[in-house]
Amino acid sequence: MLVTKSFGSPRIGGESSRGEISAGLLVYLGIQQADLPEDLEWIIKKILGIRIFEDELGQMKAPVGQGSGILVVSQFTLFGNLKKGGRPSFHRAAPPQSAEGVYNDFVIKLKKIHSGPVECGVFGADMSVVASDDGPVTIWLDSRNKNY
Repeated sequence: MLVTKSFGSPRIGGESSRGEISAGLLVYLGIQQADLPEDLEWIIKKILGIRIFEDELGQMKAPVGQGSGILVVSQFTLFGNLKKGGRPSFHRAAPPQSAEGVYNDFVIKLKKIHSGPVECGVFGADMSVVASDDGPVTIWLDSRNKNY
């Protein structure tokens, strides 16, 4: 999963934006075959605790605030592996049929815990994500490698 400080909105086809946040976090969420429910809990805790926002002294020490949004976009391509050539293999990514349920559970749990707005794109859709990164700050989180 990638987490970035951002303003963002995904667009699908000719539609206007599907989910939109002002300042907050843009989370590209990839679901892999080995993910378990406790992985969702760990990822959510990490997302809400990442201290990448400026505090009152202008230092990067504050987590995502109550008024800040979180935009969640499904992204199986995070598991693209180029070990055997130039065409990526996505064999670690969960199949769409099971990944969609995990993605929806993630969004529901995040909405229950985060007091600010939580928006999302459409699972599996071909989206154009418009984002303006603030920083740049981009963090990679992997529930299979919690020591990273």
